[in-house]
Amino acid sequence: MTRTPDPTQPQRLGVALIGYAFMGKAHSQGWRNARSFFDPSVVPELRVVCGRDAEAAGDLARRFGWESVETDWRAAIARDDVDIVDICTPGDTHAEIALAALAAGKHVLCEKPLANSVDEAATMAEAAEQARENGIRSMVGFTYRRVPAIALARQLVADGRIGEVRHVRAQYLQDWLVDPESPLTWRLQKERAGSGALGDIGAHIIDLTQFVTGDLVAGVSALTETFVKERPLPASSSGLSATVGSGTGPVTVDDATVFIGRFARGAVASFEATRFATGRKNSIRLEFNGTRGTIAFDFEDMNVLEMYEADADQPGFRRIIVTEPDHPYVAAWWPPGHGLGYEHGFTHQAADFLSAIAEDRDPTPSFADGLAIQCVLEAVESSAANGATWTPIEPVPVS
Repeated sequence: MTRTPDPTQPQRLGVALIGYAFMGKAHSQGWRNARSFFDPSVVPELRVVCGRDAEAAGDLARRFGWESVETDWRAAIARDDVDIVDICTPGDTHAEIALAALAAGKHVLCEKPLANSVDEAATMAEAAEQARENGIRSMVGFTYRRVPAIALARQLVADGRIGEVRHVRAQYLQDWLVDPESPLTWRLQKERAGSGALGDIGAHIIDLTQFVTGDLVAGVSALTETFVKERPLPASSSGLSATVGSGTGPVTVDDATVFIGRFARGAVASFEATRFATGRKNSIRLEFNGTRGTIAFDFEDMNVLEMYEADADQPGFRRIIVTEPDHPYVAAWWPPGHGLGYEHGFTHQAADFLSAIAEDRDPTPSFADGLAIQCVLEAVESSAANGATWTPIEPVPVS
């Protein structure tokens, strides 16, 4: 007998997670906590986690409460009890999985960067736009947007608190590849990852600067470098970690990328993304200089914004501790002064996506936003390949 939904009860949506490593764990935490601390009017149900290694996927399922395991993502998408497909796989698989999920009428959350090329990203954005007409929603996982301090920075800039933005500085610094004996994982292979530090972490700071300023990067001049060109082949790999096997293989992506840029409204910018910043584990540094003030952020002190307002009674930088109930996302969590961490952004992401689905509105960042980031990544690579030539960025329209 077909059961009629009870309109007094929240809608329940089954989630399929494709991928079980580092990002799979982070996303699992987000889905599990979305209804514990927030109140989206739909309930996520952790139906299935999918991965080629059934044992590893089963371990994640047991730890986070996923109901079942599949080893073929196509089988996961085809299930009638799956309404949302969450893609946490290497970049070379994003397009195929997302397109199949959208065609099957599933909502899609896809990790960043959206794809490995502008052509792939454009196809995905067009498919998302067509699915949108049937109420199917899609979103890219630029999770750092949902750090409360960064969300507050966007509000302050939009409110004109620092005036017109003139300078933007952005760095993403890691050191996990400093050791030349670190194994050759998929993140170091262009055919799988698309690019290296540029797409893996540089994509984040491109998105964050565009998010905070409300403006788009319009042109770049770039340099890239691969410092260690051969690495030991891995015996096994999981997320960012791997064990060494025998032999070596070529590194085919950048280890570090630096570029300057100009935003469409005229602000000038500098960007740096590297996995060779010795001692830096996950340092995202952002600074926005405006005509009336400055906002600065460092992820290593993620619950704090530094702000300077030139017209204050006593000018000087002040620390804003972003743990007050009127700050973005914070009211759902702990009393003032109790800081949040890395994993909380994934809960915010899941809650925002569920709310958008429930309210029949478009979540952000969209696949079209992901396409715009892909255009910047391609321009950076093109510029670096042509002697740092100034390279304008032409947006790709989504029909």
